[in-house]
Amino acid sequence: MALKIIKPGLSTSIQDLGRPGYFHLGIPIGGAMDRFAMRAANMLVGNPEDAAALEAVFMGPEIEFTEDVVVAVTGAEMPMSVDGEAVEGWSSFAVNAGQTLSFGFLKSGARIYIAVSGGIATDPDLGSRSTYPIGALGGIEGRPIAEGDVIPVGKAEQSPVGRSVSAALRRGPSNPAELRVLPGLYWNRLTEAAGQGFFDDTWTVAPEADRMGYRFKGGRALEFVDREQPFGAGADPSNIVDGCYSYGSIQVPGGTEPIVLHRDAVSGGGYFTLGAIISADMDLIGQLQPNTPVKFLKVDMDQALAARAERHAGLQKIREELA
Repeated sequence: MALKIIKPGLSTSIQDLGRPGYFHLGIPIGGAMDRFAMRAANMLVGNPEDAAALEAVFMGPEIEFTEDVVVAVTGAEMPMSVDGEAVEGWSSFAVNAGQTLSFGFLKSGARIYIAVSGGIATDPDLGSRSTYPIGALGGIEGRPIAEGDVIPVGKAEQSPVGRSVSAALRRGPSNPAELRVLPGLYWNRLTEAAGQGFFDDTWTVAPEADRMGYRFKGGRALEFVDREQPFGAGADPSNIVDGCYSYGSIQVPGGTEPIVLHRDAVSGGGYFTLGAIISADMDLIGQLQPNTPVKFLKVDMDQALAARAERHAGLQKIREELA
């Protein structure tokens, strides 16, 4: 069984939950930008939650199916149809051999996840099928999908049709989006006024927003505490002697525009990081369009852990709803 790509969309790639365990070697975890949405799509079609699916950004692909399958599309709001007949998102629906799934214009959000019963069955690299183009890992020959690609699909054990995730359990960013931040190791490099200003200001998503990171603009430039330049650090106050970057780290080159490092980001460098977006909110970033207003909210470790538990509870409610 296979999927034939008629049109690839703007940027569509094969993703699963990534390849943990190689960050110390400079290979990021990768995987779906919005893991919550991808897990939900897999649940809807009866796949393991870590099965590989398609992640499409801003514009959906056009796909012809060679055999009967069950499909679910979650994440951003993007109208879709099978041979011209409309189907609903966040629901499982049947597609027969020879039929074509296509998409209309994006209405909200940024990324959709297309799960197919049986899961995408391309060869894994380092334990994952996730596409990481910089390292030429996963996907189709280490790249996003292209016109004419034929993508293999595994055998489905169960293929429920007509199930849906209720609207109350779907997750997406608010307007303005709120991203919770746990201040980090280098927070003390900022003046008190600059640290407060970072949280007081409203930022917007810049056009430079991709799988490596999201840049934000519109807030005040940061001011740094005076220092004597350390040996090995750059002259700019935002430079440090090279350090490790945690997943979700917020670096601010030159102190002007924060960059949140995402799934395919590097593991270290010479810019200070003021903290990190908590894990529970990283999925939300993957659904932000350029020019979306954003507020950063300061939290402590207890609040971050509580948010992570709440996110896990939301996934469990979907499992129970679909059981």
